[in-house]
Amino acid sequence: MGKSKVTVALVGNPNSGKTTIFNNLTGGRQHVGNYPGVTVEKKEGYRHFNGNDFVIVDLPGTYSLTAYSLEEVVTRNFIVNDKPDMVIDILDTSNLERNLYLTVQLLELERPTILALNMIDMADASGLKIDDVKLADRLGGIAVVRTNGVGNKGMEALLSSIPQSGGKQEQAKFRLNYGTEVETAIQKLEPLLITLHKKLQFPTRWLALKVLENDTNIMDSIKEAPDAEHIISVCSKVKTELIHKLGEDVEVFIAGQRYQFVGKVYQEAVDNRSVNAVTVSDKIDKVLTNRMFGLPIFFVLMWFVFNMVFTLGAIPSDWIDQGFGKLAEYVGAVMGDGPLKSLIVDGVIGGVGGVLVFIPSILLLFLAIAILEDSGYMARAAFIMDKVMSRFGLHGKSFIPLLLGFGCSATAMMGTRTLENPRDRMVTMLVTPLMSCSAKLPVYTILIAAFFDEQIAGNVLFSIYLLGIILSLVMAKIFRSTLFKGESEPFVMELPPYRMPMAKGVIIHMWERSVLYLKKAGTIILAASILMWFLTTYPKDI
Repeated sequence: MGKSKVTVALVGNPNSGKTTIFNNLTGGRQHVGNYPGVTVEKKEGYRHFNGNDFVIVDLPGTYSLTAYSLEEVVTRNFIVNDKPDMVIDILDTSNLERNLYLTVQLLELERPTILALNMIDMADASGLKIDDVKLADRLGGIAVVRTNGVGNKGMEALLSSIPQSGGKQEQAKFRLNYGTEVETAIQKLEPLLITLHKKLQFPTRWLALKVLENDTNIMDSIKEAPDAEHIISVCSKVKTELIHKLGEDVEVFIAGQRYQFVGKVYQEAVDNRSVNAVTVSDKIDKVLTNRMFGLPIFFVLMWFVFNMVFTLGAIPSDWIDQGFGKLAEYVGAVMGDGPLKSLIVDGVIGGVGGVLVFIPSILLLFLAIAILEDSGYMARAAFIMDKVMSRFGLHGKSFIPLLLGFGCSATAMMGTRTLENPRDRMVTMLVTPLMSCSAKLPVYTILIAAFFDEQIAGNVLFSIYLLGIILSLVMAKIFRSTLFKGESEPFVMELPPYRMPMAKGVIIHMWERSVLYLKKAGTIILAASILMWFLTTYPKDI
């Protein structure tokens, strides 16, 4: 392959390590967390390697390509409409069988695909043995590369395999046989869907499968076709006949056939006889997600975090405050009296000091959140809080966006895209601003220092944050009882294995979020300080 621009799409289940690999390949610093749904929109990065310019796109994590959520629609539309030269399917090797379900659907889209067996170190440590050759052979002869995103291993091998796998050439043929009845139905539908194929660019066989699965997006597209009535009539007739022959729901049958195929592939390519059935994560979860102890442990952790933020943050904050006080004294002594001296000493130095004095507390807050995210506890917290939140009309998955609201409301708003139900999503978005974001922390700190004893300051801060949570729950209940009535989706969420947070990742997250605080809150506080100086200084005659 000569020098060219190659578009590569990174696809995989939530929490499979996609974004870590994206950061390794591009040198980017996209947010990574050990819980599902971190990536909620596609991210783009670049890499030059072996004479090729790679455009690498990190797509939202998804368990399937059926249009159940925004992430699934974004992912499948990009693969088909934007036609990436290569799709890299990133699999969590420790959950290989489950991850292969998405692989089958990707191969049915007929795009060039590479398998990245990620987190291979964890699989090796658990005693899982994978035969790459057998795995590749059963999936149409595609390339299989072993990677470890956290350890930055296998990245060059991944890029090198793109030209070897064909790059812009056609994907190796893969076709899953769904049985005589389904295959006959597909053959009847394919000729009807040629017009839709030309418009949407999806393979006709894939379109036929989606019609049989009653995919809402595809069915809506059919309604816009010139001969929509005829197509819908024939599709309905074919599906009715198929249901009668199968004796069960077609979507369930097709999913079952995929899982059956995946199970056979797993049995042939994987030896898991040495794997311990009870993992360390399972043992920890017996305590942290316990019905009796889970919630108290969560609140103790939150109490500890906010006490740490206030108590430990107060020490360097005092140093910064004293430093800027001495700087103001020095500048005041050097400069002559006048409005410029007053502006610099009272406005600029006072304003900058007022911003930086809160940085230690902000850093500690984001440090704690980053550790909780990377360790895998954040997903457990959502699981623990589901029962409480469901009583107030919130979905269990709403907890993660709400908790992210402690850092930045904008990030939390983006996080609501992981909620499949529009009502759940809208209610979560409406109550998220009630969570105390980092920009509010300086205000709380000033008020607490002014009105409360230093010994109970941490408890007061914790109470303020807790009050925000209570208010958000109350408002959610009101919204669900009035404007957004209806049933919530069942709460299903993957609990990732516990992992030791990587120092580099934690520091990057802490630093970047703190910089965001400086840019957003810092500029406002500085501008407000200068405005206050002006209002208290002028007019002088009053």
